[in-house]
Amino acid sequence: MSSGAEQPAQSEDASPSRNPVDRPGWKRDVAIFLSGQTVSLLGSMLVMYAVMWHLTIVTGSGTVLMLSLVFGMLPQAVVSIFGGVWADRHNRKLLIMGADTAIAVATLVLAFLMLSGIDSLWVIYTALAVRSIFAGIQTPAVTAMIPQIVPEAQLMRVNGMFQSVQAGMMLLAPAAAAVIYANMDIVAVFFIDAATALIGVGLLAFIRVPTIVRSGEGPETYFGDLVAGVRYIRSHSSVKWLTGLFALVMLLTGAPGYLTPLLVAREFGEEVWKLTVNELAWGVGFLAAGALVTVIGPKIRRRIRFVVFALLASAVLTATLGLSPNLLVLCVLGALVAATYSLMNAPTMTILQERVEPEMQGRVFGFVGIVMATAMPISMIIFGPLADVWSERTVIIFAGTLLVATLIGIFSIPSARRSLAAVDAPVAEGRGAGTPAS
Repeated sequence: MSSGAEQPAQSEDASPSRNPVDRPGWKRDVAIFLSGQTVSLLGSMLVMYAVMWHLTIVTGSGTVLMLSLVFGMLPQAVVSIFGGVWADRHNRKLLIMGADTAIAVATLVLAFLMLSGIDSLWVIYTALAVRSIFAGIQTPAVTAMIPQIVPEAQLMRVNGMFQSVQAGMMLLAPAAAAVIYANMDIVAVFFIDAATALIGVGLLAFIRVPTIVRSGEGPETYFGDLVAGVRYIRSHSSVKWLTGLFALVMLLTGAPGYLTPLLVAREFGEEVWKLTVNELAWGVGFLAAGALVTVIGPKIRRRIRFVVFALLASAVLTATLGLSPNLLVLCVLGALVAATYSLMNAPTMTILQERVEPEMQGRVFGFVGIVMATAMPISMIIFGPLADVWSERTVIIFAGTLLVATLIGIFSIPSARRSLAAVDAPVAEGRGAGTPAS
């Protein structure tokens, strides 16, 4: 990926299109894309749960979980700075395929190292960091590619389907990871992940992705493109506020979500089935909300009000999560928190996909990826060690209460209300981002 690349990536389908309503085969491409993502996500989530449980059971330390998240997500934030630019300058499909392949190779190396007896925490941290690096390339390319193959009128529905796929994997992966981890070991999970990644790459190869034609205006260097992306977000207030709210929710709900396994292990028992039930509950919430968005998404007219409601509900439910008297209540509340996150995420991604010009989407979603990658580690850096000093309940209640107060403060700012209200206005014909700076 040399810095001299100036032309857009070419693909099998040479017809540029922002809104491919009439492009033959778009339903086939979406079906293949979702199938490939399903298989690939299954392997990735098997690793995520297996590593989290392995570290929880072996160490029982909130600090160790915090470090695993830092190494697993912070590199993605750094690389996403450039990954978004690459997604706007190169073939997005090939970027996704290359990143998935590299992740599979890194996972295989970790598996063989652990088979040889090298199983220190730093080996796991290093592998998580390498996987995170290539996720920083893959994630903005995936999100930016969706509107290339999906008609604009169907974006909300397909985003709901994509979230349902992710939620379905959250239901299947914990159970599968528990069976594999309990009956074999964590190395078996790594081999399965590598295989699923390569299957996903193979399926993606069959998708026809239209070419994005750059306007030819503006900078021609990576740094110049990066600066242009920053200026774009800064000058479009709706994009700026939506990204900020997304970051806030990730920051203040991320750590409580990751601390629930510690709460289960310390107060309700360390049995693997209890950890599995907790994760399954969150998956049920994600799946139900994703299915709901798939069905009613295109009918939602005031989407920003829908997002705001989900944000406030997420904050209140997160605080309530810390009051759970038993495992059943904890699971029910966890499912509701997960549902509110899905109800916020799909409309937010759809709004950005509709309002951001195609040639800028890689950079915008690259910065969204930075938010997603940094918010969780920062959250765990703050709240993870606190869980070793305070009770998990106190940390979770504090985070949820702080989110409620911060959201109320933001929605009391006139410029924020104006910018977010403008999102509900129809997108002007021929424009990507419909909200000027205010």
